[in-house]
Amino acid sequence: MTALLEFKQRIKGLYGKYEVYLLPLMKFVLALVYFIWINMNMGYMKALDNIFVVLILSLICSILPAGMMIFAGFAMMVGHCYALGIDVAAFMLVLILFMMILFLRFTTGKNIILVFTPLACAFDFPVLLPVGCGLLSNVLSALPAAGGVIIFYFVRFIRAQSQVLQGTDMEILDRITLLSDGLMGNGEMWLTVIAFAAVVIVVNIIRTRTFDYAWRIAIVAGGVVYIVIMLAGSVSFGISISVPSLAVFTVVAVLIGIVVEFFVFGGDYTRTERLEYEDDDYYYYVKAVPKALVTTSERNIKKINGEQPRDTKKSQEKVVNYTEPLFQGEEKPEKARNTRDDVPVERKPELDHVDFEKKLEESLKDL
Repeated sequence: MTALLEFKQRIKGLYGKYEVYLLPLMKFVLALVYFIWINMNMGYMKALDNIFVVLILSLICSILPAGMMIFAGFAMMVGHCYALGIDVAAFMLVLILFMMILFLRFTTGKNIILVFTPLACAFDFPVLLPVGCGLLSNVLSALPAAGGVIIFYFVRFIRAQSQVLQGTDMEILDRITLLSDGLMGNGEMWLTVIAFAAVVIVVNIIRTRTFDYAWRIAIVAGGVVYIVIMLAGSVSFGISISVPSLAVFTVVAVLIGIVVEFFVFGGDYTRTERLEYEDDDYYYYVKAVPKALVTTSERNIKKINGEQPRDTKKSQEKVVNYTEPLFQGEEKPEKARNTRDDVPVERKPELDHVDFEKKLEESLKDL
């Protein structure tokens, strides 16, 4: 456990140190995957189904706010729908505007969930998104999550009906009726919307409670609620759902949620404290859960070399100069000598010549 906590501290330290570089990189990767998903599921307009266009848009979204990614994705969807027909593009545009007017304007700062939701559904981890929203956000995040589900299923419906929509033998009214029926009559989509909203609400309510291990209980409860709603809805609406894959992907999503809880929250419930305070007007009952942290030791290796530096060695080497008077046959000038013989030494009187009786008499006279 200590090794995991040290790894967590190092990861957080690296992110805090290089956040200015890592955040644009993560936004670039997210935008790249999102735009590639749109082109793979639609791709009707060849001008947009181009890797260079995707890279340029991803670079632009990496340096701009996250809302730019949402609007760029909407623009690509409308453009691909325009290749199928102006009525299809108009229907997609009305759907996007309806979602923005109805609830997206009330969830500012959480609309990036619209990007994560189709990707979570595309990778068969749909329950991971509502569990994450319940842990990291509030109940209002259920609104953009529901919008992302609607976008995902509508894009998938357009792909399934692309051959019919590209035909010219259908009237505009019939095409719009086909699109509206495919949207409103999609029972699997509405079942997923209900399951997403229920999981977000349940996870957020449990996560904000004061009992121990609330985060982990909320994650498991969210997975259970999702499985129950999907199974009950499949029986009620006659929707075919693969039960083994539903169970496996839900368990994997729950495990990923526990990993997210470890890195984001990571409370040490063994050292929980419950405190009470009061002032003139209120009583305060506080539960303090310390974070599970360890001090990471920084190792500095200092190399100690017993040999002296080369410059010092060279300066201490004796160099023979043949131009000195000694080698020219001359006597070397005497240097000023400062030895012990030249310094006068003050000798103390020997103890044998001291008259102790006389010294004693003189001291007694003074008394």
